[in-house]
Amino acid sequence: MKALETINWGIIGVGDVTEVKSGPAFYKTEHSNVVAVMRRNAEKAADYASRHGIPKWYSDAADLIDDPEVNAVYVATPPDSHAGYAIGAMRAGKPVYVEKPMASSFSECEEMLRVSKETGMPLWVAYYRRALPAFLKARQLIEAGEIGKPLVVNIRLCAQARERHQAKEEMNWRVNPEIAGAGHFFDLASHQFDYLDFVFGKVTKPKGNAVNLGGLYAAEDTVSGTWRHESGVIGSGSWSFVVDKNSEKDEIEMIGDKGKITLSCFAVPDRLRLVTNEVDTEMKFDNPKHISQNLVQQLVDELRGVGVCVSTGESAARTSWVLDNMVKDYYSNKAT
Repeated sequence: MKALETINWGIIGVGDVTEVKSGPAFYKTEHSNVVAVMRRNAEKAADYASRHGIPKWYSDAADLIDDPEVNAVYVATPPDSHAGYAIGAMRAGKPVYVEKPMASSFSECEEMLRVSKETGMPLWVAYYRRALPAFLKARQLIEAGEIGKPLVVNIRLCAQARERHQAKEEMNWRVNPEIAGAGHFFDLASHQFDYLDFVFGKVTKPKGNAVNLGGLYAAEDTVSGTWRHESGVIGSGSWSFVVDKNSEKDEIEMIGDKGKITLSCFAVPDRLRLVTNEVDTEMKFDNPKHISQNLVQQLVDELRGVGVCVSTGESAARTSWVLDNMVKDYYSNKAT
């Protein structure tokens, strides 16, 4: 597509994620504005637009997509509507940036990629850790050979169940497979697998064991799995979202034949620890106030023809393929 001089974004779905994490980044980045927002609840759409100084709001996504002033669309709704909105925007000739995970299933991702190719409209996904300094530094250290030859990566993510004291109708959509595609695993492990794809290359041979042990909701709440990367690195992981406070854990451990790097994906995503025979040091970095801003800058640069965004539809679809494979037995068994 032809380079744009100024990117005028329309945001579909102005919920919590757009309040601080992402929304302000689109109007605080140079050569980038937010000219319209949409939310099905008209009152909430109007309130968001008023508080963020955005001139137009809609309660129908089609109206935002058809707005001639909007020349790029950010889809920030739950995953079950990502494909429909993204495809509609691309067919209208507008590039799209979509929240993660890319869609509620890999098959939807494939359709989004097909339409992107058919229309020539770029498609990116909000895996912003690819642009955060601690995660970039870990990748640089590995590429520089600081831990020697990479051998193994381990993921451990355990969290308390916020749903334990909630009625089912009060629970977040993230544990509703009809909306999210699965449970918290899709929402959180997607960031981890996407980052490892960025560091070690495409994931192959994912094998997962997903179960529901807490009985709080229909989605899986505990998962273990193994995989390989095309680079040869072997991976393993365990996730549980029904542990007690003392068992909470958030760690990615990357081990080579001369050392290791550990970092937190969510709790403290601004530091890493490097351990070798020569050093044992913690490095800390400054993240942007609006955590997506570094990746948003890449989006704007690519749309203006002066840069490249590292989180594409193609890379994000690979992550969705891994997620689907890790939980497929759980959902196929529930269907029989």
